[in-house]
Amino acid sequence: MDLQTLLFMFFGGLGIFLFGIKFMGDGLQKVAGERLRDLLDKFTTNPVMGVFAGIFVTVLLQTSTGTTVLTIGLVNAGFMTLKQAIGVIMGANIGTTVTAFIIGIKISAYSLPIIAVGAALIFFIKQKKVNNYGQVIFGFGALFYGLDLMGEGLKPLRELQAFADLTVQMADNPLLGVLIGTIFTVAVQSSSASIGLLQQLYDQGAMTLDAVLPVLFGDNIGTTITAILAAIGASVAAKRAALTHVIFNLIGTVIVLIVFPLFFNLVSFLAVELGLNRPMTIAFAHGIFNVSNTLIQLPFVALLAVIVTKLVPGDEYNIEYKAKHLDPRFIGRSPAIALGQAKQEVIRMADFSEKGLIEVSQYLENGQKRHAEMATQFESAINNLDRKITEYLIQISSRSLSDQDSKMHSMLMDTVRDIERIGDHIENIVELKDYQKTHKVVMSDTAISDLREMFDLTISTLQEAISSLDNGDTDQARSVLEKEDLIDKMERKLRKQHIARVNEGRCSGAAGIVFVDIVSNLERIGDHSVNIAEAVIGEVR
Repeated sequence: MDLQTLLFMFFGGLGIFLFGIKFMGDGLQKVAGERLRDLLDKFTTNPVMGVFAGIFVTVLLQTSTGTTVLTIGLVNAGFMTLKQAIGVIMGANIGTTVTAFIIGIKISAYSLPIIAVGAALIFFIKQKKVNNYGQVIFGFGALFYGLDLMGEGLKPLRELQAFADLTVQMADNPLLGVLIGTIFTVAVQSSSASIGLLQQLYDQGAMTLDAVLPVLFGDNIGTTITAILAAIGASVAAKRAALTHVIFNLIGTVIVLIVFPLFFNLVSFLAVELGLNRPMTIAFAHGIFNVSNTLIQLPFVALLAVIVTKLVPGDEYNIEYKAKHLDPRFIGRSPAIALGQAKQEVIRMADFSEKGLIEVSQYLENGQKRHAEMATQFESAINNLDRKITEYLIQISSRSLSDQDSKMHSMLMDTVRDIERIGDHIENIVELKDYQKTHKVVMSDTAISDLREMFDLTISTLQEAISSLDNGDTDQARSVLEKEDLIDKMERKLRKQHIARVNEGRCSGAAGIVFVDIVSNLERIGDHSVNIAEAVIGEVR
């Protein structure tokens, strides 16, 4: 075969391999019910549980990078602490070895029939669940087909003297192999692809085991780059989580290089004793490295957290998004007390909505991303409490309640729904400001001043509604009702004024759309504030 054909086969095979992993991972995620975020949230109470959660999620996603990025997102949103994230990241490194073991099975000869079965399930059966399984099967087959094409494209390498000399250098100088593995993984953004490539080269006899292993260690370092990119512009805690991933793999590589002869002898011994084929030998080496690294560093999670906190200084504002007051023991013993607990949690949820609205007003004012991040974090906390409080209230409803308690129960259910809607409108305004920044939409000073006025009125209305809820103050609640007319009038007035500015050419059409949508979202927040006040009045009656 000529050089062009070989290059086409290698890069085409690499593309099919990466697609296969991604497609299979997406299918597995759908089969799992897309509850990976909840799984990470619930089963990371300590680092050991975090490791198991990280393994499970990575097996489903088929990428440690995906798990790490998801974890960084949860840390950034305040849904996970740094210590919890460290355990998940360690587990992700173990979970990613599953792909190498799958490759070690060597079923490339059946890749095309597997793809055919997957395609049939996707295109000829209308049930979504079956389609998801078809996606998994199709991705599984594509993975092996791409790997086979890559292998065909790599075959001539073993005959090249320059490549043979390079493998000798990597065997003599493991640091060179580590560097090459790191660079290649950074380039393809997938350690699974890099390791699959190594398995092919070793299987063909193009590389010796002592040259392959250092490259394998470098692959583990290279996979951390995507996590670093995901943490750029994120919260301090998210940056610390990304740095933990880098330090974890660097420490593991340093340790294994120090005892490299022992590691090499162990892998060689297992390959002979267990009768492993060459790709499976690399899979075992990858698994031993990551499991050993986790076992060595797991007891030092707290120390790792201290180190990255020192390396990435800065204050972080962590929202305690988990429910504080929802004790299930009160539901059976005293539904009245349980309702009181639920009310305290609803007030916390309402406070989050107020703080989120203030943050989004500041984001609109100065465009600083940290305000957008905080607003989004408060919105995520609101959504979480919405689920928790609603579940708690549903459990209370199964108990015998007095008329007064029934009124309070209904009021809390309605209020939770209104606060959740306020969170949605806050998120909408963040997206509108993002659109304005991305598309360089310029608003006039008058428009900005009008929005500031509308924000002030909406914030004060929401604050008064929350206060009336907290204190059961019907006078404050009636004051909120009186503001409804003010908000509606202001919304109509600002719309007319802005249309006039657009017609006069003082504002662009795009600015008009952004302005009107923001005003509309603020008016809806005002409506939900009024709903909260009306619920307070109805509960007291």
